Amino acid sequence: MTRQTRFPGLRARFGVSRWDITPGLDVGVKNWGASDRWFATGVHRPLTGTALAISENIDPPLLLISLDLGWWRARADADWLRLALCEALNLPEENLIVHLTHTHAAPLLDSEPPPESNPEATIAYLDTLREACIAGAKAAIDDLRESSLLFHAGTCELATYRDLPDPSDPQRVLTGWHPDEPADDTLVVARVFDAENRTRATLVNYACHPTTLAWDNKLVSPDFPGATRGLVENATDAPCLFLQGASGELAPAEQYLGDPAAADRHGRVLGHAAMSLLEMLTPGQSDMVFDGALESGAPLALWKPDAGELSGSVFANAPSIDLPLKPDLPGLEEIRSLMEETPGGFAYERLVRQLRVRESVGDGATSSERVWTWKLGAVPLIGVPFEAYSALQSELREQHPHCLVLNLSNGNHGYLPPAPVYRGPSLYAVWQTPYAEGSLEAVTELAKQEVS
Repeated sequence: MTRQTRFPGLRARFGVSRWDITPGLDVGVKNWGASDRWFATGVHRPLTGTALAISENIDPPLLLISLDLGWWRARADADWLRLALCEALNLPEENLIVHLTHTHAAPLLDSEPPPESNPEATIAYLDTLREACIAGAKAAIDDLRESSLLFHAGTCELATYRDLPDPSDPQRVLTGWHPDEPADDTLVVARVFDAENRTRATLVNYACHPTTLAWDNKLVSPDFPGATRGLVENATDAPCLFLQGASGELAPAEQYLGDPAAADRHGRVLGHAAMSLLEMLTPGQSDMVFDGALESGAPLALWKPDAGELSGSVFANAPSIDLPLKPDLPGLEEIRSLMEETPGGFAYERLVRQLRVRESVGDGATSSERVWTWKLGAVPLIGVPFEAYSALQSELREQHPHCLVLNLSNGNHGYLPPAPVYRGPSLYAVWQTPYAEGSLEAVTELAKQEVS
């Protein structure tokens, strides 16, 4: 073997843009059932939108948008933004992914917000968000020019396993650090270089819930992705897209805090890990070529970097899959009746979320969902409208080590836990999700078929 591809990549046209999506302090930000605070008192770091357009010299391009937001409460709201972008940009649906980084310190994404949240301001924010995303997306497409994209993969120790058996009750599992279970710590990065070898954009794909900041936090914040981006952007002088991976059971060990300094510390941990990989990527050097032997104290193998042949092929698809719903899933009328009997607090908040999920998947026995499957040269990108557990990305990366996997893409309708945990003690992800046992495995199999 005299030539080896070290960093897979893509040669195509790329465009990038960045815009602000920070809400006013009159917009509701209550995303924790344990919180009694509806509004922030300030801003820790601005919330941003970042777009990357990709084209192989034909229209229409692919468009990946990453937003510093939490999760859509209802399918209709996610579709409202996604379809508005498709119409404004004349994009087929399979060519667009609107991805949320999943911070829990951002605006409530609900077009039917509760009266306590100042509904007028919340709805006005959604309208402003739509217009800002359309303008930002157009700017990325207008910025398309010849560039190259290189990928690298490594690890970061920020993420830990977060399903902990309750020490006082063997019949339930708590959502928090489980020190005895391993976590998927895979980190995938990418770097876009222009024709003059300058960095135009970077991508950081990592699976870890941004739940550093919780009910005691008083500030709007992107949580740790904000500091990660800041560190990477300071080093590369280019926008960074943070892409939340399949993090259903992954979170920092230290979380549920009120101090934004902790979120920044977590962000620097990931940012330094990302930069250690990004620094390995040199423009025009995707391959290593054997350059002969040299006799020294030992016989030395000489290798030198080489440009290699980067693919110029991109592909997009969004196949549908019918997922079974849990047979005991309460119907809409039953949930509304329970809400009338529940005065408030975390129990009421759970019912509100359950109602939005049930509205999203319908009152039938199955729900038709889509999985966005892109190929960037030889590297797959999978976007799912769920909070999938990390088994999704682990299995895909057995064949494609640099595969990008994105949760919360073009919607968020519930968790996708592995089948065995449905049969164990009571677990939040299982009773929150509308999907029946086996749904994660079905989505994983579909994704594997699409990228094979």
